[in-house]
Amino acid sequence: MKKEDPSQAGKLVTESPSYYDNLEKMSTGALLRGINEEDKTVPFAVEKAIPMIERLVNAIVPRMEQGGRMFYIGAGTSGRLGIVDASECPPTYGVPHDLVIGLIAGGDPAIRQAVEFAEDDYGQAWKDLSEYQISTQDVLIGIAASGRTPYVIGGLRDAQKQGIITGCITCNSHSEVGKYADYPIEVVVGPEFVTGSTRMKSGTAQKLILNMISTTVMIRLGKVRGNKMVDMQLSNTKLVKRGVNMIMAELDVDEATAQELLEKFGSVRQAIDSTRT
Repeated sequence: MKKEDPSQAGKLVTESPSYYDNLEKMSTGALLRGINEEDKTVPFAVEKAIPMIERLVNAIVPRMEQGGRMFYIGAGTSGRLGIVDASECPPTYGVPHDLVIGLIAGGDPAIRQAVEFAEDDYGQAWKDLSEYQISTQDVLIGIAASGRTPYVIGGLRDAQKQGIITGCITCNSHSEVGKYADYPIEVVVGPEFVTGSTRMKSGTAQKLILNMISTTVMIRLGKVRGNKMVDMQLSNTKLVKRGVNMIMAELDVDEATAQELLEKFGSVRQAIDSTRT
């Protein structure tokens, strides 16, 4: 059953006691409904953060228009979410694999399995970023639900010292991570259904915000036409079919013609543009 709002004095919101208790005594249906009730609050928390997200996006776009890159750093769930977002940009928008880069404390092995104490090193993020020759052309976004992850704090701190634009996504206000972000995004979603399990509401909020950032940036960079992913990579049958459908709809041609154009040009954008030049 749901409890009254717990006192959060002296505690991070992300570590505050759940509004629910005696979870092990609840039925499956009650657990699912409770989780769902908490999840419903996340988009409203993200909505409040839109002005913060807008400021960060407006700082990112000019850098990337001039050849800069966007980096994500994080640990655990936060790091994995950054890697997922970065890895989906090339197939979705046809951009190079090194345009959006996600790094996680502990390196690639930490994507699948937790690496103990990897997040506790303040200096490791800058070492990881230095392997990519990060510069003032680029933008660095630190992702940390708690807002106190040393790996992320250190990376943002060192980036700022080098004059690199920094942003962050965290789920506590007045966070330590936020102190080292030029464009902090602090979205407070409240206590987790399971106390401290920030892979839940906090992770959902971070995922929503990452979607908003990368999608808006790519649209602003001209990677979408109308509402279509005209630069997507044609890497499987489903995407080839989607490309054919885009061409059919845009040019009002039959499937065979659209298929022929796509095979000839290897790109939805080029296939469409070829008939208009």
